[in-house]
Formats: sequence, C-alpha cells, structure tokens
Amino acid sequence: MMTQEQCTHRNNVQSSEKPQVYKVGIYGWRKRCLYFFVLLLMILILVNLALTIWILKVMNFTIDGMGNLRITEKGLKLEGDSEFLQPLYAKEIQSKPGRPLFLQSSRNVSVNIVNSNNQLLTQLVTGSSGFKARGKMFEVKSTSGKLLFSADEQEVVVGAERLRVMGAEGAVFSKSVETPHVRAEPFKELRLESPTRSLLMEAPKGIQILAEAGDIQAICRNELRLESKDGEISLDARRIRLMRLPEGKASTSSSSSGTRQTVYEVCVCPNGRLFLSQAGTGSTCQISNNVCL
Repeated sequence: MMTQEQCTHRNNVQSSEKPQVYKVGIYGWRKRCLYFFVLLLMILILVNLALTIWILKVMNFTIDGMGNLRITEKGLKLEGDSEFLQPLYAKEIQSKPGRPLFLQSSRNVSVNIVNSNNQLLTQLVTGSSGFKARGKMFEVKSTSGKLLFSADEQEVVVGAERLRVMGAEGAVFSKSVETPHVRAEPFKELRLESPTRSLLMEAPKGIQILAEAGDIQAICRNELRLESKDGEISLDARRIRLMRLPEGKASTSSSSSGTRQTVYEVCVCPNGRLFLSQAGTGSTCQISNNVCL
C-alpha cells in the first residue's frame, strides 16, 4: 500500500506536466489551395450553365422539339428548309397539306428499293445527266386509274387515245411496227418514208389507204408492187392516168406513113410490163412488142 506521502508526491508530478492539444482541420497552403479549387469549380459551373442556356436559346429548344424540328404524335415535323449531311432513313416523308414537297441536291437524288438481302430491286435516279429508272416494269396511270404508259422487257404499251410525235423528223422505228390505225392530225399530211430501205405494209385481210380531202402519193426509186395473193386489185376512179409509159416501136415494114398518130392502145407484156402502141384497125401490140425484150 502506498503511503500518504507517496500519493502526494505523485499528484504533484502529474500536475507539473502540461496537457497535449491536437488541432483538427486544414491550415496553411492546403487551405488556400482548397479555396482556389472551389472558386475555380464555381466559375466553371457558371460558364457551363451560361453556355447551356445560350445553346438552348440559339437552337430554339422547346418542350415540343428543337428549332424547325417538332415532335408530334405522328412523328417528326420539319418546318422550313432542312439539310441532311448523312443518309436519311424514314418510313414516310410527307409535306404539309396543300404544300409541295421539294427535294434539292447539288448532284443527284436517288431512291433505291432493296430486298432483305440488300439486293437492288428498283432504282430511281435524277441527276445532271438526266432521269433514270431501273426496275422490272414502269407504269404511268391517270388520276382515274387508266393506264397511260407501260414498259417492261416484253413490250411497251401506250394506253392514251392518241400518240403524238412532235419531232420534225417524225417517228423512227428500226424494226417492224404493228398498229391497226395510222392517222395524221387534222389538216396535216401523213407521210410514211424509208429513205435508204424498202417500205413494206402487210395485213392478213387487206390494207386500206384513205384520204378523204387530199391526194395519195406512192413514190419509190426502183419498183412499186401491189400484190394480192388470193384476191384482186381494183382501181376504182373516174379517171386513171398511167404517166410516162414507154412507147413501142413498130417495125419498118408494117409502119404506116401519113399523119402523126395521136391514138394509142395500152399493151401488156408477158412479164406484166405496160407500154403504149399506136392504135390501128386491129391490135398493134404484137407488132410493137420490142419493149418487152
């Protein structure tokens, strides 16, 4: 056991020692750096907030959309001119009611239809070189649904009541033409011409050439053939003129002297050639048959 003197001495020793104090917090240069970073962060937040408000104001952001772009129940609505720098994928592109849809490009506008394997089926290209369409079939219909024009690999169909060719040289066909009726415009002439080849017209039941208010001319360089295999060829007119027929020359012994002959008869050679012969009391075709040689 400690005596009273020892306890008193121990208390005096403890009271003579000073208590230790521990400081809590940031002091000195660390505190100044912290305040600086806090101030810098506040400045950045204010600048970022100001830029965000400026962008929202310039881009015209609203609850319904951005600028000319509006978000509706049916999709996106663009007002005014719009420019797309990348491909546009949309299910439907529609203009305002009563307003046209205008597509503009500095090069061309292409519309492609592909299948599930990304193979091209139909293509529509409008560019500086012209208008191009690619597909199995091309059709043009009227508002009532009547077919006006159709084209495929087999044939081209013109469904309009009248086909008008406005070119000065007319219509040029490299192959045959099949049509039930060829008619010129009122008060205009119809001209069928083959400058370097022959012109052939065939019909199983006949060919009718009609000019109600004008003349019919058939001009060729070599020969003009009218052929009927099972029927006949009829020339029905008030006056039939055979121009520039050759004149047969009679032999010297059988030639008659006297006044110049003004009456002739038309003779036919065995090969079908026609010629004129001076008329006499009898037929003079046998006498003037040197034309048939």
